[in-house]
Amino acid sequence: MPPPYLAAAEVKITMKNVTLRQLRIFEAVASTLNFSRAAEQLHLTQPAISMQISKLQDDAGVQLLVKSGKQIRLSQAGEEMLRHARRILDQVRIAEDAMGATRAGKGGLLHLGVVPTAHYFAPALLMAFRENHPGISFKLTVERRDRILAMLQEHQIDVAVGGYPPSEADVEAEAFARHPHCIVASTNHRLAMQKNIHWDELREESFIFREPGSATRQFLEHLLQSQSLQVNVSMELSGNETIKQAVMVGMGISFLSAHVFQVELAAGRMAVLDVLDMPKMLDWCLLHRRDSVPSDLSASFRDFVLTDGAAFAACQL
Repeated sequence: MPPPYLAAAEVKITMKNVTLRQLRIFEAVASTLNFSRAAEQLHLTQPAISMQISKLQDDAGVQLLVKSGKQIRLSQAGEEMLRHARRILDQVRIAEDAMGATRAGKGGLLHLGVVPTAHYFAPALLMAFRENHPGISFKLTVERRDRILAMLQEHQIDVAVGGYPPSEADVEAEAFARHPHCIVASTNHRLAMQKNIHWDELREESFIFREPGSATRQFLEHLLQSQSLQVNVSMELSGNETIKQAVMVGMGISFLSAHVFQVELAAGRMAVLDVLDMPKMLDWCLLHRRDSVPSDLSASFRDFVLTDGAAFAACQL
């Protein structure tokens, strides 16, 4: 194999021999850091995987994977190769989808990723978009924010809906709607019918918190800190649906996105407390990669969301 210190110009020249098959194999190995799992994903044998990786490194003129005992890690060149491989394979996938859709007389495939709270309105958003783009198909993935951002940056989804990403994420965010959050309680709670509730009146209430790491919990903790208020955390529960059930039977009050309890509010099974300066707002954003050109379908979906998305994300309070 050529030495790893070859000049960048020499590496660029030798890369002309790299095939899409090698890039797919490298992406699978680099993503799993495991030859056996990559072989299973691609339905190949492990020796075939190893041979293609060796050839890729020979063609590239640099070491892409570093072995330390049984562990594998990416070299600096390997990390750079992975970024480019994902961009190339993403564009190939877009082209394949477009050609497949043309042959089938369809309009292409859109893969949308959303954070859990957005799944309450994302299906209606997709269906409305399809009315103006008959023949398209779509895939909807619901994951926590960190996973959605990783999938977006790894070219596993086309676009995403969530809140503003961390500043270090290589993702463009465009706000399209407001995202209200409220303090909720059972309908027979002592504060359910009271107006202009001051935050201090919540000091002795039993609060049901989301699990640590939840974006909703982080938002509530920030609000409580801004109010210099310590509350009685009676329990921590995972997931909005579990918290709703606990609130409705009177186990405590909680802080939830308004999207979560629209059905329960309309049915008179949950009350929004009239706390001063509430609801608190975040932004819903359309998220897309900065490092690649979107497909025509993704670009059309972006235009649709920025123009009409707010109507689908509207909540009753």
